[in-house]
Amino acid sequence: MTGGDTRLMIAALAGILLAVLMIVRGRLHPFIALLCGAFAVGLLAGLPLTDTAKAVQKGVGDIIGGTGLVVALGLSLGAMLHLSGAAASLAKGALQLTGVRAAPWATLGIAIVIGLPLFFETGLVLLLPIVVAAAEEMAGSNPVERDAAKLRLIMPALAGLGVVHALVPPHPGPLLAVEALGADLGKTMLYGILIAIPTAVIAGPLLARVTTRGVRLAPPVLHDHRLAIATPSRALSLLIVLLPVLLIAAGELGQLVPGLRGAPALAAASNPVVALLVTNLVALPVLFGRGLRDAAIQDAVWHETMGAAGAILLAIGAGGALKQVLVTAGLSDLLARMVLMHAISPLLLGWLVAVGIRLAAGSATVATITAVGVMPGVVASSGVSPELVVLAIGAGSVFFSHVNDPGFWLVKSYVGTSTADTFRTWSLLETAISVVGLAMVLALDYVL
Repeated sequence: MTGGDTRLMIAALAGILLAVLMIVRGRLHPFIALLCGAFAVGLLAGLPLTDTAKAVQKGVGDIIGGTGLVVALGLSLGAMLHLSGAAASLAKGALQLTGVRAAPWATLGIAIVIGLPLFFETGLVLLLPIVVAAAEEMAGSNPVERDAAKLRLIMPALAGLGVVHALVPPHPGPLLAVEALGADLGKTMLYGILIAIPTAVIAGPLLARVTTRGVRLAPPVLHDHRLAIATPSRALSLLIVLLPVLLIAAGELGQLVPGLRGAPALAAASNPVVALLVTNLVALPVLFGRGLRDAAIQDAVWHETMGAAGAILLAIGAGGALKQVLVTAGLSDLLARMVLMHAISPLLLGWLVAVGIRLAAGSATVATITAVGVMPGVVASSGVSPELVVLAIGAGSVFFSHVNDPGFWLVKSYVGTSTADTFRTWSLLETAISVVGLAMVLALDYVL
């Protein structure tokens, strides 16, 4: 390593540490702390102040323009499901079918199925209102028991969404890796599902028994308002929950059919922003009926949505700023060069590159893109299965979510954990997905 490389590593560690200390010790809002950390990284790495500021603006803009819209539309849909009573109605129906003991496993299965065509953020904001409502049905009046019940359902849901996000196309990261490495899409999906199920079981219901002990939750993002309206039927409630899933799935499947590929309507339907906007427009009259025109109902829905969105969007936007400064400073390229200097298994190499970029940049997609960029030659020369390399990179891309990952702040804000407990629950869950996923990939490589 050159002197410049060492300086860059120290700058990245110092900036991330500064953000953590400002949040944990200084009790500052993540928005301010992460922006300070982003500027610290840029200045310590030698970037001019103007270039650092541009990287910060680009990082915030990219996150708010992409993930931000998904989060905001998902929050509004979640508020409608909550305020109309639809989420509670679905929860009661699910509990009647599964019972209390089987509820965590049912939640895990639902998250895997619903999460297949969805972005992680989309699935999170759609599922959590229903999960929290189900937990309310399971718990008594004791606050500690209520928090434990919520976490017993929330963590399997997060695990289900996390594994398909990392390991199963058509999510953007795995799909990009499939195309770049020339892997077979069908085999990658099959192998990914085979690996995702046991990984989700270990990282979700089983791990939650250890990591959630003693964790207390802050008041939920969606506060309990009482609206004098009739609860919509469970069939209509289920339709609203599944509508964005069906729209996105139809768009994705349509792109695989030669005669339908490139159709504008299908391409638009696969966009989560379009799917969620359409669902919002359908949900308003379906869930509220004639009460839609009531000013009190409108105020309740949008006040709850905007109040939650403000805190979440500020935090994830600042996380995007820190990520972009790290990428602009060149840390992603540095870590990739360092790993390539060592002769190791191609599967482990792809995982390590993705882990390094994930820790530095925070973004699973950036980690996947960077790892894929250095792997084609390795795959071609080693003869290793490109499908397994895709899955190894996907597993590495979700390793230990921390303060520079916008998803960290989204989960923290929406679940209601403290920063320390978010590390204890969510960060360890992501790490378990990454490590167990790699172990499953290596085991599958041995069998094949």
